[in-house]
Amino acid sequence: MRAVTTVLVILVLAFVVFSADDANKPEQAKNDSEAIMDVNIIVSKANIVAYYQGKDGKAKVNMTITDSKGQQREREFIILRADVNDGGDQKYFVYFIKPVDVRKMVYLVHKHAAPDKDDDRWLYLPALDLVKRIAAGDKRTSFVGSDFLYEDVSGRSLAEDSHQLIKTTDENYVVRNVPKKADTVEFKYYDVWINRNNFVPMKMEFYNKNDKLYRVIESEKVETLQNYPTVVKSVVRNLDTGGKTEMEFSEVKYDINLEDIFTERYLRRPPREAIR
Repeated sequence: MRAVTTVLVILVLAFVVFSADDANKPEQAKNDSEAIMDVNIIVSKANIVAYYQGKDGKAKVNMTITDSKGQQREREFIILRADVNDGGDQKYFVYFIKPVDVRKMVYLVHKHAAPDKDDDRWLYLPALDLVKRIAAGDKRTSFVGSDFLYEDVSGRSLAEDSHQLIKTTDENYVVRNVPKKADTVEFKYYDVWINRNNFVPMKMEFYNKNDKLYRVIESEKVETLQNYPTVVKSVVRNLDTGGKTEMEFSEVKYDINLEDIFTERYLRRPPREAIR
């Protein structure tokens, strides 16, 4: 976000130097400045709504993975989340309940908001009694065989992309997000539809390096729980493979005063909050 502000200042200064003879252009520069500030506010609010409701939270998730032939696999897990700073660092603990082949598997995330610091991610595989570190480069790989990615679960840092408000409709802001380090991701850009009333991200469209749409995530059902707008059903579609994955959230609770359970010692001994 600081980078956007710095670029804005440079642009405005250049505008004044080279266009002082046009009385209408300073006003245009002002409007452009307000538009850039607006998009930063929009994405910040959407990020809070999507990932930072309450100071912590818990939910049961039922995941249905459907391949191109219509064959389905089910996953059920508990997800726990605690904020270190609102809009900043976070911790996630995901404990798998079903099916048998993934039961007791745990995914742990220490999310860092600083753009120069990669998130710390661990995966505990009970069948091997093995704790595996997930490399930063693997965060955009499949999450337990689904069409969701590891990064989808805990979110992508706002500082990793530049943001542009490309459209405003009666219902949504449409924001284009372009990665600052294009060689670290498989997409060229992604567009997000953000509800103008509650700032819930309603749809995300990902485009590849050839500007072809290949992946879509949608919030299919939103409810207000404990005064927080909450996505309770989301679906991702992989247009290249024809597969899709649905996630339905139940037993959602916020502000439950979680203890510090987000450590490696709990990977093999999940806290009771994760299994009840």
